Amino acid sequence: MKVLVIGGGGREHALAWKLAQSERVQTVYIAPGNGGTARDPALHNVALTDPLALADFAAAEKVALTVVGPEGPLAAGIVDLFRERGLRIFGPTKAAAQLESSKGYAKAFMQRHGIPTARHATFADAAAAHAHVDREGAPIVIKADGLAAGKGVVVATTLAEAHAAIDDMLGANALGVQHNAEGARVVIEEFMAGEEASFIVMCDGRHVVALATSQDHKRIGDGDTGPNTGGMGAYSPAPVVTPNVHAKAMHEIVLPTIAGMAKDGVPFTGFLYAGLMIDAQGQPRTVEFNCRLGDPEAEVILMRLKSDLFEVLLHATGGTLDQVELQWDRRTALGVVMAAQGYPGTPRKGDAIGGLPAASGELIVFHAATALADDRLVTSGGRVLCVTALGDSPRQAQQRALGAVQQIRFDGAQWRNDIGHRAIKH
Repeated sequence: MKVLVIGGGGREHALAWKLAQSERVQTVYIAPGNGGTARDPALHNVALTDPLALADFAAAEKVALTVVGPEGPLAAGIVDLFRERGLRIFGPTKAAAQLESSKGYAKAFMQRHGIPTARHATFADAAAAHAHVDREGAPIVIKADGLAAGKGVVVATTLAEAHAAIDDMLGANALGVQHNAEGARVVIEEFMAGEEASFIVMCDGRHVVALATSQDHKRIGDGDTGPNTGGMGAYSPAPVVTPNVHAKAMHEIVLPTIAGMAKDGVPFTGFLYAGLMIDAQGQPRTVEFNCRLGDPEAEVILMRLKSDLFEVLLHATGGTLDQVELQWDRRTALGVVMAAQGYPGTPRKGDAIGGLPAASGELIVFHAATALADDRLVTSGGRVLCVTALGDSPRQAQQRALGAVQQIRFDGAQWRNDIGHRAIKH
């Protein structure tokens, strides 16, 4: 069998790496891939990003299954296109992907179906948004309505920060948000206190299988300081998701969401990612939905998955996920992201990367923003690598990952030394 992974980041490298382990998979294509996947003899980079060209390629190569990594192609309707051509693909349709591509749509959906989340209001008019913030006070959360590569959220601790975020999202757009058809809009939410966790499931339209729990670290600096990023590291499992929290997340958030989408005539297939805020009483509320695997959560979750991912995805695209029971490595997986100088602003590109350790059963370096230049591996974006390790405890996994990070060299590299700190404290 041949499979195609669409995307070129760390999440897609992890998906391709895992799919290549299946006995039934002969070839794994990754489009467009990156410098690390280009160097992996088990993977084949394909220099395509256009949805029509990708569908033509999948048809010509008789690809048995396509998996979509990033949100962009999903929001653009690549799943609809493949299905029209009779090609098997895992991911949500354009209509279903609005759960991620439009914060406004997601909030209205949650309100309609009684799914616990923060109080919120949506604005296109800056004056009305500013007035709302002045009434509500800080801390308060400002979110861009469209896709923003994980960076379109400002947790404003002061009114000045909140007003600046509104001005940017409705005006200057320094974050480069892809606006929806309604134009620039912001969603303003109450600040939810608690601990965040990533709760990711696979859906086939009716049935749901939960993946291992994980926790992402969004802020750039140690001790959760500095601006939000796309994610500076993650670990799995997340101790904050107790069996009780897990049951509540499934019964109060995930299952009502899948039922609500079906009721609205937009059945959801694909990875559904519910970002949870879990308060001191163990009550989860929905921060946001994503319609894909998280990144860097994918790297740590897939490192722990013992089941054959290809077989699971065949069930997921065939409507038979109720027949699947996933098997997990009992150990902790922990991934540390190495980012380029200048990230999360304007990252520097083209720095040579050296000192990469060999992959082992306990350590793998997933590539994200890397490229080959004259056969040299160089940086090509913000989050460059995700150094991922398994350990018998969170501390051992952290030490193993950081030991490898310290061997890897590129100018201006930045990383956090405290990924997993909450699990280590538990």
